[in-house]
Amino acid sequence: MRRWALGLCAVAVLGAVGYFVITAPKQTSTIALAQLENVDLQRGAKVFSVAGCANCHISVGQDDPFHLGGGMVFDTPFGKFVAPNISMDPEHGIGAWDARAFYAAVKWGQSPDGSHYFPVFPYSAYRLMRDEDVAALWSYWQTLPAAARPSEPHDMLWPLSMRRNIGGWKWLNMPQSNVSVPQDDGAYVVEGLAHCAQCHTPRNIMGGLKTSAWMRGAPNPSGRGRIPSIHPDDLGWGKEDIVEYLSSGFTPDYDMAGGKMADVIKSLAPLSRVEKEQIADYLLSLN
Repeated sequence: MRRWALGLCAVAVLGAVGYFVITAPKQTSTIALAQLENVDLQRGAKVFSVAGCANCHISVGQDDPFHLGGGMVFDTPFGKFVAPNISMDPEHGIGAWDARAFYAAVKWGQSPDGSHYFPVFPYSAYRLMRDEDVAALWSYWQTLPAAARPSEPHDMLWPLSMRRNIGGWKWLNMPQSNVSVPQDDGAYVVEGLAHCAQCHTPRNIMGGLKTSAWMRGAPNPSGRGRIPSIHPDDLGWGKEDIVEYLSSGFTPDYDMAGGKMADVIKSLAPLSRVEKEQIADYLLSLN
């Protein structure tokens, strides 16, 4: 009986140690931060648009895409998330951050105090961003206006509301070492900047992407309708069809992109035709 109790205690201790190791915040690499001193505002503006930052964080009731006071509500099976203020307001936004804090948020989903952000923030895709793009984005971000709007709390189920647990989610769904940034520009935009899979790929019970059904469509997190497949087996479009849709929003059947996808089309406007062709090539290459 005593051996059994000691064994149980040992398992509990090991489990606790493993939990705290796995869920611990990540330390910022000085090598990764070296490029954040570079300033390329034009590139930063393009990254800002293609990454769709304003699509989620625009202030509710505002039309100005640079007014990033947040407030948009996202219904999911895990609870309701409210987009926070990410403007340059030093009190309510991220105006008091430095490059290190910005990099950790974008690439690792981690706040300045080491807390994990919930993965409704698509950092599992943004982790594929090239460091020079993060640098350009940060330089550009600092030119954006402040919005004095307090962030609202999320409404989540316990224990999912415990941010420490998100470290376990990251361990399962986005390993933080040996991350391979796509060299192909089409894959880079689709998998990283534009984070297309975050909506177009179904998720498992833990909220991780089912890579075996990559881009095969998924239930709408709000519970209303379904986000369509953009896999070539299901889409049935040619290269020119895809390029036209990404440019004008028109489908081959002369339908028009609506809802959130209309915002995505606007976000992709800074991309050249060549870059949109590369996106089409990537999508048509899926198997």
